[in-house]
Amino acid sequence: MKLNINGKDISLEVEPGMPLLWALRDELNMTGTKFGCGVSSCGACTVKIDGVATRSCTYPVINAEGKKIVTIEGVGDELNPSAVQKAWIQHQVPQCGYCQSGMIMAAEALLDEIPNPTDEDIDNKITNICRCGTYTKVRAAIHTASKLRTEANELLGSL
Repeated sequence: MKLNINGKDISLEVEPGMPLLWALRDELNMTGTKFGCGVSSCGACTVKIDGVATRSCTYPVINAEGKKIVTIEGVGDELNPSAVQKAWIQHQVPQCGYCQSGMIMAAEALLDEIPNPTDEDIDNKITNICRCGTYTKVRAAIHTASKLRTEANELLGSL
């Protein structure tokens, strides 16, 4: 099957029912996406599929064929972090950090959909579980990322 992951077309020979999470981690060695619960409850495995935050631990890889998949590896990097990653650092969101790749992917999808979310929007859309309880910092970081994205868009618009 053919997948588009982080803008690259990839051919992969796996069982069609294999969860996307395991195709990413075990077959492609993309270990940024984490296994948490295996039942789509915690969100550690969140990736974006066609822009939508999707729990990959129960998502059959065959369903991803022909869609655009973005994993944490496709969101910024050390030299050029995304607005969400910058805000995460600024607010010192992670404690243990395990759930953070999924949380960041959910925040990226939220801001793609709702560029200036309210607290209620964040609470309704970010359903990922953080055992460290960094939810207050997550919310603050999402608001900061929203402002950073808006400022960047305004700057680009003025060029």
